[in-house]
Amino acid sequence: MDLTGKKVLAVGAGISGIGAVRALCAAGAEPVLFDESDKVNKEDVVKKIEERLREAEPTKKKTAEKELTEKEAAEEETANKGAADEKTRGMRKVPVYTVTLPSEVKADIDLVVLSPGVPVDTEFVSEFRDRGIKIWGEIELAYELGKGKVAAITGTNGKTTTTSLVGEIMKAWYKSVYVVGNIGNPYTEAAPESTDDTVTVAEISSFQLETIEAFHPKVSAILNITPDHLNRHHTMENYVAVKERIAMNQTKEDICVLNYENEYTRKFGGDCPARVVYFSSKRKLDDGLYLDGEDIYRAEGGVAEKLMNIHDMNLVGICNVENVMAAIAIASGMDVPMNIILETVKNFKAVEHRIEFVATKRGVDYYNDSKGTNPDAAIQGIRAMTKPTILIGGGYDKGSEYDEWIQAFDGKVKCLCLIGQTKEKIAKCAEKYGISNIILAQTFEEAFNICVDNAKEGDAVLLSPACASWGMFKNYEERGRIFKEYVNDLKE
Repeated sequence: MDLTGKKVLAVGAGISGIGAVRALCAAGAEPVLFDESDKVNKEDVVKKIEERLREAEPTKKKTAEKELTEKEAAEEETANKGAADEKTRGMRKVPVYTVTLPSEVKADIDLVVLSPGVPVDTEFVSEFRDRGIKIWGEIELAYELGKGKVAAITGTNGKTTTTSLVGEIMKAWYKSVYVVGNIGNPYTEAAPESTDDTVTVAEISSFQLETIEAFHPKVSAILNITPDHLNRHHTMENYVAVKERIAMNQTKEDICVLNYENEYTRKFGGDCPARVVYFSSKRKLDDGLYLDGEDIYRAEGGVAEKLMNIHDMNLVGICNVENVMAAIAIASGMDVPMNIILETVKNFKAVEHRIEFVATKRGVDYYNDSKGTNPDAAIQGIRAMTKPTILIGGGYDKGSEYDEWIQAFDGKVKCLCLIGQTKEKIAKCAEKYGISNIILAQTFEEAFNICVDNAKEGDAVLLSPACASWGMFKNYEERGRIFKEYVNDLKE
């Protein structure tokens, strides 16, 4: 779609919404930014837009023939600043509305771009849809503006680790690589800078998949699907269907990487429009990647080749073995040589907040798994523990059930400390399975101190909440950073 002169409504004043405004301006559109929250400060939003614009502007140029002289450099910098200021003045004209969008503005809109946190079934969004106005998300907008090849990764758990690893593999082989999406880097920031030679690795959430239309990755991956975000998607069937949308525009010329050991992804393999490559942590496959003992193999037509031993990598836990197999399949599908893939895998370190070792204090190991924001992710966290564990759980209630998580404790959890909106719900579930040492804390700091008091030399303290952070923290990253600060401030 040619966006030149189009009146486009960007909904949401976070990094995705501001990234969308910047990309829309670069595409020649006339954006309007709107956020329903009465807590959004318009001046702060305008300032953030200006900052994003300035970051994209050059501050000094160098000619191909010679270095600029000091005087020339000063003149160049002044000229560039003037150009940036001129463009910034233009950006200040982007209308910003909060709480209520005037009816005359609504009537003039040609396209709506939603931030991931904005549900697609609200009355506000439905009003535009009923008028025949296209509803896009950040991913669709970025794809329309971007160039090059795309690898897209979704799944209930493991997305960030797998996306980060695939990104590092791509950077080891390709010159122009962007790692974007739900990982924290808006796709819209990278898309305008991409070229035909660019490789984009995108972590895609279910929220972002709701609004794609033409999005077409060369390689897609669904790592797993387990119950999550049912407060948004309402039913498991809806959630599964949204995840499967990642491959909806692919053909047999493309590849979709799927987990053979997940019932939903295995079933989808039979209907997937792309060529399917499975991975398995529990059985040998005639085609795909699989774990046999402590070795990862790749099989084609029943002929298997050993790739590596799992002890050659820095990641721990069976969940990370699955992430690695998926990353190998994705990178191979993106035409990266196997020796480059394996070398990068062996050197890769765990991403922050995902079963991340923090420190050993007073003989106790501390692990930050703040990204364990649902029960299935938290199951992987506790399974990775090899010592008696004091566990911090609880947080925002997304409508999850906790039975399978509690059952996965398998005698490892010597003390369960619970916080947040779900603490009583989790405590009741834990008691049902015979867990008796349960402590409810009012604050995160109190919970941490309880763990310190209950931990003895040879134990582990694990933050793996099985819940979202909202209500107590801005996001899981803030929760994990605070936990690490508490750990590092402990005196020996």
